Amino acid sequence: MSAELNLNVMFSQRGHLTLAHSDAALRTMRWRAEVNVLEGVDSRVIDAGEVKALVPSLDVSPRTAHPILGALYHPPGGIIRHDAVVWGYGRAAAALGVELHQETEVSDILVAGGDGPDGKGPGGRVTGVRTSRGDINAPVVVNCAAGWASIVAAMAGVALPITTTPLQAAVTEPVKVFLSAVVVSGSLHVYVSQTDRGELVFGAAVDPVATYSTRGSLEFVEGLAGNILQLMPGIARVRLLRQWAGLCDMTPDYSPVMGRTPVDGFFVDVGWGTYGFKAGPVSGEQLAACIATGRAPALIAAFDLARFTEDRLVGEKGAAAVGTDAAGRLPSLRPPGRRGLSLLGRDQPAARPRGHHRPGVANLPAPACQRGRLAAGDLVLPSLPPARRAGAQHTLTNEFREPVVDPRGAVE
Repeated sequence: MSAELNLNVMFSQRGHLTLAHSDAALRTMRWRAEVNVLEGVDSRVIDAGEVKALVPSLDVSPRTAHPILGALYHPPGGIIRHDAVVWGYGRAAAALGVELHQETEVSDILVAGGDGPDGKGPGGRVTGVRTSRGDINAPVVVNCAAGWASIVAAMAGVALPITTTPLQAAVTEPVKVFLSAVVVSGSLHVYVSQTDRGELVFGAAVDPVATYSTRGSLEFVEGLAGNILQLMPGIARVRLLRQWAGLCDMTPDYSPVMGRTPVDGFFVDVGWGTYGFKAGPVSGEQLAACIATGRAPALIAAFDLARFTEDRLVGEKGAAAVGTDAAGRLPSLRPPGRRGLSLLGRDQPAARPRGHHRPGVANLPAPACQRGRLAAGDLVLPSLPPARRAGAQHTLTNEFREPVVDPRGAVE
């Protein structure tokens, strides 16, 4: 990808471990490994001793609350910088003649001939989009707005079975590099990796309340710290540097929604929840083929919107294992037996920003933009209010602090 986009996307291939904390989980890992091997994927189950050899900082002793019995090991796994990938795609698209309009609010999708108000809804056809810089005639509009997908779809009169839920993450101060693999625990709903600069990056389950708020909470930090220290008690003195949140578009079956909609010319590639980034390139190629040919490729045919009314759900709870519990529910982040405290008040859902509606309803404000001329065929990116954009800029504001290393090799 770096060579094709002519940009360093900072891909680091370091191996991926999905921990098993019970006999049942270990059995599931063996099934997954066999399926992976049949598909030509380098994947195998390893025992606790091998886990310790790969990641010495993990506590594999039997005295922990969730002992590590083994793991599904995927050697080709790794990490990549999402912001670098986005910049790479944007620059490559611009070189091919695509126009990207930032800070341009899409306030409406123009539809004619539909069964709903203003000609929108089923039976209608897209004619264009209305933006803060003028209208654009467009026979095809693609909704790939992730957490804002249901709002954008409502502009065309299309209802999506999507719940918008925040997903929080956090990063520590830089310390001496010691973690050579990506570690995931579905049972504890956490993942951790270390950047080349030494920061530890953590993530956990989606928040238990559906909201568009992207503010961090103390409740998340408490639950995350408690669970990650069960795995790596040696990092207890490492200080948290910052946290942020993004919006996940969750469907009832945890599978994406791709392809045509009841409005002719209006396509969707949404509902990816917590794992859409990895599928971005292939889903883009498949949806482009769908638009060009008028037919959904076999790879995405099962993910059509009609499956929700025709009882053809595609269960992918396992793919979102870190974001949901074993029954597929969105878990609370509170440690067992404790009432969590939140920056928003104890046990209170996050308040919606002023002027915003509940998840699934349209009408979002956006910053005013300088007016300009747009033409048919231009690509317009949905803009977000400044408070939303700030949460996505964490990778641009890193501050390096020299780690403290004592003579015994411990890091602080």
